[in-house]
Amino acid sequence: MENEKLTTAARLLLGGSLVFAGISHLTFARKDFKAQVPNWVPLKKDDTVVYSGYAEIALGASLLLTNKKNKKAVGKIAASFFTAVFPGNIAQYTHSRNAFGLDTDNKRLVRLLFQPLLVYWALKSTDNV
Repeated sequence: MENEKLTTAARLLLGGSLVFAGISHLTFARKDFKAQVPNWVPLKKDDTVVYSGYAEIALGASLLLTNKKNKKAVGKIAASFFTAVFPGNIAQYTHSRNAFGLDTDNKRLVRLLFQPLLVYWALKSTDNV
């Protein structure tokens, strides 16, 4: 029972964080998120940030509101999303783009190490691991 409470808390924290991040895409952190959009994305950078913000809000809300039946599926979708946006983190590093206080190559490189943790968090908090 204690483990179930912990995974539920982790899922809710991740969901809330995604809703917050999605809102920040649309408001105060828009410029910083543009720095993470790779040049090869065929949309305008601002459009990409807006669409990904909507996706994060929807995904976060899904994590917050999912039932037991759909929890694993939502977790897999969240893990896939974190995998899909990883090229943005790589682009920020390889093009030395400053954003979110990541103003050195070392900081940007360390940031890359956190993306697999987000994938694991999404899977673990939804009983996929």
